Amino acid sequence: MATTFLEQTRSLHEDLERLERIIVKDYKQEAKGHKEKLQQNHRVRQRMDEMQQVARKLMRVYDDDSEESKHRKEEIAALGASNPTAVYSKFYDRLKELREYHKRFPVLDVSAAEDDSAMLSEEPKLDFSGEEGLGRYLDLHELHRTFTNAKFGRQCDYLEYLGGLADFGSIARDKKLARPYRQYLQQLLDYLVSFYERTQPLAQLSKQLDRIQAETEQAFQQGQLPGWEDRGVGGPGAEAADVAKQLSVDLQTFDSVDELETMGPEQLKDKLAQLGLKCGGTVRQRAERLYALKGRSLEQLDAKLFAKGKAVAAVRSEQEMQQTQQLALSVVQLEAQVSRLAELLANVISDTKGRVEKKQAQTYEEMLAELEEAEGDAALDADEDEEDEYVYNPLKLPLGWDGKPIPYWLYKLHGLNQEFKCEICGNYSYWGRRAFERHFKEWRHVNGMKALGIPNNKDFYEVTKIEDALSLWKNIQERNTGGFNPEMDEELEDAQGNVYSKKVYEDLKRQGLL
Repeated sequence: MATTFLEQTRSLHEDLERLERIIVKDYKQEAKGHKEKLQQNHRVRQRMDEMQQVARKLMRVYDDDSEESKHRKEEIAALGASNPTAVYSKFYDRLKELREYHKRFPVLDVSAAEDDSAMLSEEPKLDFSGEEGLGRYLDLHELHRTFTNAKFGRQCDYLEYLGGLADFGSIARDKKLARPYRQYLQQLLDYLVSFYERTQPLAQLSKQLDRIQAETEQAFQQGQLPGWEDRGVGGPGAEAADVAKQLSVDLQTFDSVDELETMGPEQLKDKLAQLGLKCGGTVRQRAERLYALKGRSLEQLDAKLFAKGKAVAAVRSEQEMQQTQQLALSVVQLEAQVSRLAELLANVISDTKGRVEKKQAQTYEEMLAELEEAEGDAALDADEDEEDEYVYNPLKLPLGWDGKPIPYWLYKLHGLNQEFKCEICGNYSYWGRRAFERHFKEWRHVNGMKALGIPNNKDFYEVTKIEDALSLWKNIQERNTGGFNPEMDEELEDAQGNVYSKKVYEDLKRQGLL
């Protein structure tokens, strides 16, 4: 039955329709949690990949120039014989083939309904690290270490690195054209593409990146990209040319290289670096390079005197200029792709920064509690037998361990109807005395105290007003300075020998009690 080419074609069409039905059934199932939605999208992506494979086979079948199409046409032509008497012989030959096929496969039941439960309940592997949190956050710690240790990078913390992930304007051009920077950009792009495909398996990311790459190349060739108007072959630039003209005049005061050595190694190095010339070697070699500029312009110097990637266009060969232009184009395209992915993942980057700030203010016990809570949420999402039932909760009481509102008497007993506001936490409301007392060690209150420049210790326990906290901190600082306060430190004695502070003594005397 499946030996004929037409039957194989029909089977491919049947597989295509079956995969479409499975996708529809999968979307009819309600995904309850983040993990289930992610698994559902990955299942649909697998079905779509299978559909594309089947569609490619069918396209080869219907392509007039393919070998499969010739077999199909020959088989169709064989069905209708030119001799009318041969029609019956063809019919009985096909009937015989069908009977033999069913004799070989007697248990094949095509009338039964297809069971797609296994494919619908399939759980694709979600390849996320613990730091990524099932695709909620980015894990760029390794790339952050690469950036801070590289010559093109700078020392910054992880939070600052996330904020300037797609900020490439502060990096010098000669460092951008170096291999370490291109390798770093490629690694960053590979990670962002992998993360986006794992979190958004149904998105068509490759088409967007190809379009950005083509648009960037067109703008680069036309010299419309900011900072790359010369397409990467401009050399040290106009600033270096001005310095060269000034130095050419200044060098007229020196009659030999020996006199130029008196400038010192550091000053010679600075001048050579400004001109884009090689600044290494001995003091004699540096002076010789700088003295070669006497009475000349940068375009008249030998190309060997320039540092790598800094020679002006006039002294470069055509091959070197093309090579530099290709390197600049590859760097620009990588930067454009990374910037586009940073825009697509803007919410994830923002959530990652918030998570980093929260972890910096958390204690070890709070981290463990958060981890246990996340594991409990994951176990709750994995429970397939749990049904979402409507919970009648007109008083909006908190939910208990069973997912139902707690009794009202228990709600009143724990004081959950009492609202406590903390101005230091941004007027955040805490319901119940227990939650209010616990919040003094939580990240929100810790960040608020840090913003005020006040240490969060036991002296400020139950202080919720900003004015009160600042006043108390001022009194503590004055007390710690050890200065003499007459009202508090000076003591007076009455006629009975009782000792009072000056302030209390004057108050009692004013009231006529002494």
